[in-house]
Amino acid sequence: MPVGDYPRLGSLGGVEPFRALLAGLHLEIPCDTVPETGHAAPLAQPLALFGKRTGNRICVQPMEGWDGTPDGRPTEHTVRRWRRFGRSGAKLVWGGEAIAVRHDGRANPNQLLLTRDTVADIARLREELVRAHAEAHGSTSDLVVGLQLTHSGRFARPDRHDRAEPVILYRHPLLDRRCGIASGHPVLTDGEVRRLVDDFVATARLAADAGFDFVDVKHCHGYLGHEFLSAFTREGAYGGSLANRTRFLREVTEGIRAEAPSLGIGVRLSAFDLVPFVPDPDQSAPGRPGPGIPESYCDALPYLYAFGAQHDQPVDIDLAEPLELFDLLRDLGITAVNVTAGSPCYNPHIQRPALYPPSDGYLPPEDPLVGVARQMVVTREIKRAHPDFTLVGTAYTYLQEYLPHVAQAAVREGWTDFVGLGRMMLAYPEMPADVLAGRSVQAKRVCRTLSDCTTAPRNGLLSGCYPMDEHYRRLPDMAKLTAAKRRARATGTGEEP
Repeated sequence: MPVGDYPRLGSLGGVEPFRALLAGLHLEIPCDTVPETGHAAPLAQPLALFGKRTGNRICVQPMEGWDGTPDGRPTEHTVRRWRRFGRSGAKLVWGGEAIAVRHDGRANPNQLLLTRDTVADIARLREELVRAHAEAHGSTSDLVVGLQLTHSGRFARPDRHDRAEPVILYRHPLLDRRCGIASGHPVLTDGEVRRLVDDFVATARLAADAGFDFVDVKHCHGYLGHEFLSAFTREGAYGGSLANRTRFLREVTEGIRAEAPSLGIGVRLSAFDLVPFVPDPDQSAPGRPGPGIPESYCDALPYLYAFGAQHDQPVDIDLAEPLELFDLLRDLGITAVNVTAGSPCYNPHIQRPALYPPSDGYLPPEDPLVGVARQMVVTREIKRAHPDFTLVGTAYTYLQEYLPHVAQAAVREGWTDFVGLGRMMLAYPEMPADVLAGRSVQAKRVCRTLSDCTTAPRNGLLSGCYPMDEHYRRLPDMAKLTAAKRRARATGTGEEP
C-alpha cells in the first residue's frame, strides 16, 4: 500500500482521533487521555536497577554511530549527541550507542571501538553525558548509564563503507545471497568463538574501568550475538540446542562476573525475528519501491534461521523459545532485558516502524502502528510470563505526538517497565524532560520517521537527524544526503518523502 494511504499522525488533531484510529485498526495499544505530571506520574516513578535507583521510566536506546574516528574514538559530533542524551531527562541510558569489541566487529569504519587505547576517550564520553545531565536536571545519583557491546557479524564493514567483511556462524540460504556471501566463505570455528568470548569480557572490564554502570551483551537485529540464537543448523558446542545456542552468552556472562564483578549485565534481545523482506516487484516502479513482502522461503523449509519465528511459517511469531530463554537469563542472574525485534538490515518495518523507508528500503507493508502494537504486545506477554524481569520496551518513536499518552499507559498498566526512545532522541532529545515537566510537546521537533537518520549513514555520511536538527542541516553532509536520495529516486531504489 502506498505511503499516502496510511494516516499521518501529525495531522490527526488530537488524542481522541488517535484513539479512534487505534480502535479502527483493532490494535492493542493502550493510550491515556492526558499525560500526568508530578512525583506520582507513572513515567516519573523510580525503579531499582543495577544497584541504583533510576529517577524515571524513560530510556535512551542504543544506536549505531557513524561519526567516530578511524581508530574508534568519539568526535565532536559524537560528544554532542551524548550530551543531548544527558540533557534529555531520561534516567536510563541503555548504551548510548553500539560499541564494537574489536576491529572486525565494526558495522562501519566510524563506529566506536573500546580498547585500551580508546578507553579514556570513551570514559570522557560518559562523563560528558553525566555532566550535561547535571547541568540540565541537577542530581545524577538516579542516572544509570550502560554501554552496548557488539560484534556486527555478517553485517560488518570495518574498513570501508562499500566493502562488507562478514563474520558468520552458519550458512543462511537467504541472507548469504542477499549479503553476497560466497559458498566457500568461512564460518567461525568454536575456537574462534571462544576468543570472541574473551574479547567481550575484556571489553566489559574496560567499560567498568570507564565508569559505566552496566554493559549490554547485544543479542538483537541480526548481529553476531543475535545470530547465535538462530544457529539451529550449526554443529558443535555453539549450535543446535537452545543450551548450545546460548553458550556464548553464558560464557561471556561468567567471564564478566569473574573480571568485573560489580558491573551490571543486561541484554538487548530481538525477542522474535521473521524472514527477510524485499520490495514487491509487482508494485514497484522506477524511483519508487513497492511495499515489502517476504522473500521467497519455500526452498528453505523448515525455516531454521530465525529465533522466535515459526519454522513452518516464518512470517509468524513463536514465543516458546524466547520465553524459555528468559528462564536461562534468570539462571545467569540477568533480569534486565531491552526487548526489540527483527533487524533493520532485512526487515526494518518489523524492527522500527516508519512511514517512509530509507533510500535502500521498501514501503511499509502495513500501517506502522501495526508494527508498534506487535512489539508492545510481545513485550507485554514476556512481562506477564516473567514479572520479575525489568523490561525496556521498543518501537515508541512512531507514535509521535501520542508517544507520551501511550508510554504512560504502557507503564501504568504493567506492559513494560521502561519506555525506550531511539530515533526520537536524535530529533527531539528534550521530549522526556518536556513530558515529565508537563510542557507541551514541540510538534515541529517530533521525529516523523522520515528515515534520513538511516539513509545518511548507509551512504557513508554522519549519523543524525537532518530534517529536525539544525546542526546537521548546516553540514556539508546535508547536500550529500540530498544528492544520494536523488540518485536513489533516479535508479528506482528509494523514495523522497
